[in-house]
Amino acid sequence: MTAVFKRELKSYFISPIGYVFLAAFYAYAGLMFYVTGLSEGKTRMDMLFSSLVIVLVVIVPILTMRTMAEERRSKTDQCLLTSPVSIGGIVAGKFLAAFVVYLAAISITIIMALISCIYAAPDWSVVLGNFIGLALIGASYIAIGVFCSSCTESQPVSAVLSFGVLLCVTFISSIASQLPFEFLTKLADKVSFAERYYSFTYGLFDISNVLFFISAAFVFLFLTVRIVEKRRRS
Repeated sequence: MTAVFKRELKSYFISPIGYVFLAAFYAYAGLMFYVTGLSEGKTRMDMLFSSLVIVLVVIVPILTMRTMAEERRSKTDQCLLTSPVSIGGIVAGKFLAAFVVYLAAISITIIMALISCIYAAPDWSVVLGNFIGLALIGASYIAIGVFCSSCTESQPVSAVLSFGVLLCVTFISSIASQLPFEFLTKLADKVSFAERYYSFTYGLFDISNVLFFISAAFVFLFLTVRIVEKRRRS
């Protein structure tokens, strides 16, 4: 797994993908930080963290689109599958490499919190809680992206598929609210990634939300392993 992790992490920075992802996130986060905080001399960062979920839906597919699809397209997947590394190790290595790049992106929010000290010290417990929430939703998004990438050998198709799935799981609550079935709305609120994530931005650290995102990441990584195993046997 370590070899796969190092290989994948390096690949993000010998191709434009890692730089594009980081630049897009930094640009959006910087703009929102200025609009929701600096321009008004505020130290509260809840609006910044709330807004970041939107850009993640758009740019996480860029980060994950090549993870599994590129191996199939270049026909290197068979070599990888016959290596001493288990399929679970391969998937975990690719996931962790993408997650490290993601953590490098969201770490900018800590720097922004330090910058806001110019006006007044922010509530660091809230900032840390928001950062953890951002890391958790990112982990589940990346797992979904890796799963979608394993379903095709085309990177553009993988990106579009990931975007569609992320859009649905994130805003399913808003979609269900338009339907005349109250029980569907309540169910959608329970499984909506956005609703779960927004609890962190409100300063609520609910262990059920932590377990929800960890479970979602685990489920999609497990499904990815099953898809790769099925392809190896075929």
